[in-house]
Amino acid sequence: MASYLIIPKNFMPMERVGILVVSYGSREAAVVDALSRSTEYKVELYIADKQKNPFNMKMAKEHAVIPGLDVNLICEFAKKHKDKLDFGIVGPEKPIIGGIRDLIERETSIPVICPTQEFALEGSKVAQRFLLHAVVPKANPAFKVFDPDDYKGKRGSVEADVRKWMNILGGVEKSVIKPDKPGFGKGVGVGGEHYKTFEEAMEIFNGSFGGKTGEKVIIEEKLEGEESSFQAFCDGTHLIPLPETRDYKRAFDGDKGSNTGGMGSYNDAGDWLPFMSYKDKENEVEMVEKLFNHLKGNGNNLGLRGIPFYVAFMHTKTGAKILEINSRPGDPEIQNILPLIKDDFVDVCFGMIHGTLTRINLDSKATVVIYKAPPSYGGYEKAFAELVNKEDVGKPVSLDEAYALTAKYEDAIRVYPGSMELRGDGLSYALTSRTVCVVGIGKDIQAARDISCEGINAIKGGALWNRWDIASGGHIARSIAHMKRLRGESWI
Repeated sequence: MASYLIIPKNFMPMERVGILVVSYGSREAAVVDALSRSTEYKVELYIADKQKNPFNMKMAKEHAVIPGLDVNLICEFAKKHKDKLDFGIVGPEKPIIGGIRDLIERETSIPVICPTQEFALEGSKVAQRFLLHAVVPKANPAFKVFDPDDYKGKRGSVEADVRKWMNILGGVEKSVIKPDKPGFGKGVGVGGEHYKTFEEAMEIFNGSFGGKTGEKVIIEEKLEGEESSFQAFCDGTHLIPLPETRDYKRAFDGDKGSNTGGMGSYNDAGDWLPFMSYKDKENEVEMVEKLFNHLKGNGNNLGLRGIPFYVAFMHTKTGAKILEINSRPGDPEIQNILPLIKDDFVDVCFGMIHGTLTRINLDSKATVVIYKAPPSYGGYEKAFAELVNKEDVGKPVSLDEAYALTAKYEDAIRVYPGSMELRGDGLSYALTSRTVCVVGIGKDIQAARDISCEGINAIKGGALWNRWDIASGGHIARSIAHMKRLRGESWI
């Protein structure tokens, strides 16, 4: 007897969509997850990756490893599949600064979601400071630029000028030293932490100043306050602010240790954080919209498409100051937000491409992201010598128990591998950076934190470590108390 496929009368085949994803770590795994959850499209992912990320390899139709994320090699990968690609999306800053969008759109006409090279604002800290000075001067800390060209053939020394400026700021420990070009954390020095004497400060300063590329250096005032992260999607015409997040830069509990790429983050079940007021959020939106309108000019500016403003704000006694601006999603901060988007994320991407993104619907829930990292991350092998299981160093990392928690929590938990690679033995191993993050989603911060901590505890092997105070009640209470001391009891 012949068999027949019975198709319902209202059946409509799903539209196939081919998407290029340029990936570095867990941030892009979250993007891949959001795209793959589409209910409106048959998504095919073509992923150019820094390593053999096990999650991305599982989800990709085609996966290519490009260790240095070289823009020319990424473009060749896009060319190879251009007839199957509808658009691309880029997460890491390095290829954005390198002009990946400009190159791919010029060579293939495939629209790419990220700012063009012109609007990669993290490409120059000096240019950022002057942009802020022109548009939102109140958001700028006091700063001074030291340009090697100013000291060629002139008497006097840069050392004398550095000393004079640090004295104006209130002393060595009231200063921050930043190289102009992004070093992804390298070269930045914070007074009182990385240096306590003028001689130590000059060692950090001279490590960047001049050099083969004539590097400029900024010395700015060290700000006291509580930090928040602002992110917004943009289609070139409309700016859609996202809920506020809090990043944990320091390596260890209690905000101790050196800065990292971010050991975790949280957002509350609303648009702002417990230590912020509604007015604080309003002020942030106002500042970023001024920057957006300034860069956009008249009409629209498709060069700003993507997340052109991932802004680190410091909430001080006198108001919000901008520490830095990046033109890409935050890591880990975007992992907080993507699971909350109720719209089909492919449609959100098409909205950014076509200039029709006027709003995004989000769940009013809290999320907590916690990262695990290997002992080598940040050079902490000695610090963890007595704390980690030495037998686990270099051993495979198992995410099986963490993934199994989806049976208990369903979509309230997400596990995103980052600096991990799948090897020939079929097992996954930690590399040198942040290995894997877990996102917990709940009705409030504590509920989300409980899920995230349970997921982190379920990850085995690799001698991985993490902070346990991410989004803890004690840490949040200290942030609130700090703002009260700075602004007074009635600051909210």
